[in-house]
Amino acid sequence: MNNIITIYKKELRSYFTSPVAYIVMVVFLIITGWFFTNGLFLANVVSMRSVFDIIPFILLFFIPAISMRTFAEEKKSGTIELLLTKPITDYDIVIGKFLSTLSLAAITFLPTLVYVVSLKFLGPLDIGSIISAYIGLILMCGIYVGIGLFASSLTENQVIAFIVSFLIVFILFMMNKILVFIPAPFNSILEYISSDYHFTSIARGVLDTRDLIYYFSGIYIMLLLTKTSLESRKW
Repeated sequence: MNNIITIYKKELRSYFTSPVAYIVMVVFLIITGWFFTNGLFLANVVSMRSVFDIIPFILLFFIPAISMRTFAEEKKSGTIELLLTKPITDYDIVIGKFLSTLSLAAITFLPTLVYVVSLKFLGPLDIGSIISAYIGLILMCGIYVGIGLFASSLTENQVIAFIVSFLIVFILFMMNKILVFIPAPFNSILEYISSDYHFTSIARGVLDTRDLIYYFSGIYIMLLLTKTSLESRKW
């Protein structure tokens, strides 16, 4: 556990010692801020719906961008070999990097709470559904971060890691949007695979067991694949 905490702190600190995290966070807040003000002042809607509708789309680019460096950068610089020779298990490394990247995503969401507070003064809000939506976003980030870590563990090129993780998360996101082109018997399967389908379900204010199982099992599978990718150096 101490090793995981040490790696977690090191990785989280490294994000804020480079301009990448700040640039991505600022861009994220500019985009969400525009949709929030557009819905509030132009559409006259006292709701977080416009923000929660756009964030899943932003995450398709945001998560691959912040996770592409996790292993690829260390592979390119050679520090991954030094890290792997220390008395630290592959499990510790993967979990530590996963938690630090997920924390960065959660930190990025924090300023959006200002939107919620602002709306609270303007009209009644369904706080329950808003809390559920934030939980759904964190879970969605979790599975995307897992994918990003796996893609980064496969290569030392950050651009390749970004493209691979983006393609995978994009496919997951789009699964429930191509059902009209798919034979009916496969619709329920593709719908369940879709990450956006489960987020939409949670954002309604209902934490369904099926949605939680989907996200937690997806996170587990991606972290297991990342660990296996690291262990492949021994083969």
